[in-house]
Amino acid sequence: MKTALTPARFRTLILNWFDQHGRKLLPWQINKTPYRVWLSEIMLQQTQVNTVIPYFLRFLQQFPDLRSLASAHEDAVLHLWAGLGYYSRARNLHRAAQWLTQHSAGEFPDEIDKLIAIPGIGPSTAGAISALAFNKRATILDGNVKRVLARLHGIRTPINEKKTEKALWDIAENYTPNKRIADYTQAMMDLGATCCTRANPTCTTCPLKQHCVAYDLGIVNKLPAKKATKTLPIKQATFVILKKGEAVLLQKRPSSGIWGGLWSLPEIVGKPNKKKVRAFCLDQFQLSIADFKSLSSFRHTFTHYHLDIFPVLVTLQTKLPKKVDDQLQIWYNPEHPEPIGLPKPIQTIMRQFYDPAHPLRKIKQRSRGARTTSPTGRTR
Repeated sequence: MKTALTPARFRTLILNWFDQHGRKLLPWQINKTPYRVWLSEIMLQQTQVNTVIPYFLRFLQQFPDLRSLASAHEDAVLHLWAGLGYYSRARNLHRAAQWLTQHSAGEFPDEIDKLIAIPGIGPSTAGAISALAFNKRATILDGNVKRVLARLHGIRTPINEKKTEKALWDIAENYTPNKRIADYTQAMMDLGATCCTRANPTCTTCPLKQHCVAYDLGIVNKLPAKKATKTLPIKQATFVILKKGEAVLLQKRPSSGIWGGLWSLPEIVGKPNKKKVRAFCLDQFQLSIADFKSLSSFRHTFTHYHLDIFPVLVTLQTKLPKKVDDQLQIWYNPEHPEPIGLPKPIQTIMRQFYDPAHPLRKIKQRSRGARTTSPTGRTR
């Protein structure tokens, strides 16, 4: 006969499991501070632990505390974030550090409502910071916790509906203890990340299996349910490579939107053709082209669409300008890189182009003796 799963029983099972199987030596758990907890929680949004760890360690080496992050150039922050994705997190992280130094004397508040006021911090992240950094009673509902609770209670309504999310918040709040809150919070995240996983969960080792509705009904792999998603549309973009010696022209993207604040190759909407590339170079840079050579195309997937990327190497009839607007454009030499943020697809193009074994590596533009200009205007 099964025992009733009261909140007290639930907490006991979760904490006993955590004592034996929980993760206790993650980098942000060692020498724990509110800053380290906050940094890890922002990085862990929509990103797995194993991916985050090297980024966290590099970031902490460069910016060991809030004030060093607040005083950093945005390019330096985005440079360390490059490849981690969801770049608004990095921009919000930087803004939050500046906000905290200005409004909170560089100290993190421990109250939920004050944490939510900080850029980039929502209710679940605020709860995690309050619980993990300050051991204060606070509820979290990240993706791992949603999955555990949806399966445990056999919730079949789509998890991304507001009504379902509210129900899950109520359940999570009911289970949240008054004691050992930091351990409990970590336990809930760990259970979802290591046992009650999205695919191939190890139900036989789960402390909640005797009470899990999804396990009883054999529908674990069907929960949590989500609204049917539309097929992602496909877009195309041409990325123009203008070379000056070994340097490539990059442009700073607007702070909002895809790759906000990062540096990218000049972009043309759609697939490349000679007429389009010629008109673009003439209109944007007052440059006449002789021809262009296509590099290998590839696809990059965003949350809402696929982007088919077509890099093209342009051969010019006219000389490149000696100077550019160094606030919005730079000559970037991958062999002597500046600490700036480059989107992962741009890094892919750079690797393809600057691979010594790649035949295009030997192609030279007519202009020579390039120098690179940093985001601050220094010429190298």
